[in-house]
Amino acid sequence: MDVEGGWLANAVGTMAGILSTASFVPQVRKAWREGHAEGVSTRMYVITVCAFVLWIAYGALLGSAPMLVFNTISLALAASVLWLKLRPR
Repeated sequence: MDVEGGWLANAVGTMAGILSTASFVPQVRKAWREGHAEGVSTRMYVITVCAFVLWIAYGALLGSAPMLVFNTISLALAASVLWLKLRPR
């Protein structure tokens, strides 16, 4: 069964992207509401932001739209939390 690049691979990638991206929303909402992100790990968010950059590059090399779209959204969400953590108050 060849699903590489087919609708099933894109459907699985889309569902994975929706779920992993949605997992960042509560943290972002909390950090924006409070105006800071004191309770989050700086190291973890730096690594996460770097990982999303690499996932975007990998998705571009593969030509995977779900990987590009959802990792770009996740990068923006994670970077916003990191920005709230690192900005001067």
